[in-house]
This record gives sequence, structure tokens and C-alpha cells, in this order.
Amino acid sequence: MELLIDNKSGAPIYDQIYTQLKAQIISGALREHEQLPSIRNLAKDLRISVITTKRAYDELEREGFLYTVAGKGCFVAARNVELLREETLKQIERHMEEAVKLAVSCNLSGEDLAEMLRYFTQEAGL
Repeated sequence: MELLIDNKSGAPIYDQIYTQLKAQIISGALREHEQLPSIRNLAKDLRISVITTKRAYDELEREGFLYTVAGKGCFVAARNVELLREETLKQIERHMEEAVKLAVSCNLSGEDLAEMLRYFTQEAGL
């Protein structure tokens, strides 16, 4: 497991940890039931506060990506296909919203935007 903290980023450190761990879980880089470093060890390795690390782990657990076993630690939860699908759909929606905002800002028509989407879906084999 590799996590990179960018102190120059505007994103809070807990959010950087949360985002990177979540991406690794969704991609399968972190496997189901794989044990994560303890909150203390991760905080020490990243040279950050235990509270910051705990906040990231708590958020992931709240969303169903991690589970905790008392006295044993935190583990990657079994992949809930429906949860992952919903998360992916939310990401697609955010990207589409951004594309629409950009299209509006440069007076691109809805048809032009739709044509761009058709092009990219054909390129992807969809």
C-alpha cells in the first residue's frame, strides 16, 4: 500500500488518505479482508497526527469500505458490487456536470457535447 501526502495540495490530509485508500480498494489493489496498517503506524509512517489518520479510516468504515476487528485492526471490507457501482455512477455524474459547465462557458451546443460523448464511447468500445 502506497500513500503520498502532498502538503502543497489544497486538500486536507485526511481527505488525501481517504481518497487514495478508497481508490486502491475500488481498483482491487487492496484486496478483500487485507489488513491495513494500524492507525498509529500509518500516522508515524506519514509523519502526521493519529487523529488525521483515524478520521480517514472512520470515513472509509462509515461508507462500508473498511471494517474493524477489536484488538486486531482495520481490514478491507468485502467488495459490495452495488456500493462500488453507485460510487462509480456518482463520479461519472460529477465529471458530466463539469463537462456541461465547461461546454456552457465556451458556448458549445448540447449536440456538440453529445457528439463528443458519442466519439469517446465509440473509442472505448461502448
